[in-house]
Amino acid sequence: MAATVGKENRKAALAAYKERKSVAGVFAVRCGAADTVWVGGAPDLDKIQNRLWFQLKMGGCPHRSLQAAWNAHGAESLAFEIVEPLEDEELAFARAAALKARVAHWVAAMRAEAI
Repeated sequence: MAATVGKENRKAALAAYKERKSVAGVFAVRCGAADTVWVGGAPDLDKIQNRLWFQLKMGGCPHRSLQAAWNAHGAESLAFEIVEPLEDEELAFARAAALKARVAHWVAAMRAEAI
């Protein structure tokens, strides 16, 4: 009986995960040691930090200055923050255009490097 409940809970959790809406938006990575900020956009803010940190750990981040900061100062010196989640857009091209515009705004406002 307990195994059936556990299996049902897993199925329910998996269904809820698949049905969740991803939130697009703008994020920043700050390096306190180098006093540098990088700003980027992502179609799913819940997943971007894990992706970036994995790339950095493996030494394969396509953003050379961010990888250099990671290599020089370590993971402890980098902080991830969500800057601005975007309103839900039905059309993919509208979401992409809005994301691009908001990233450009925040790069200028924070005097950051775009990633």
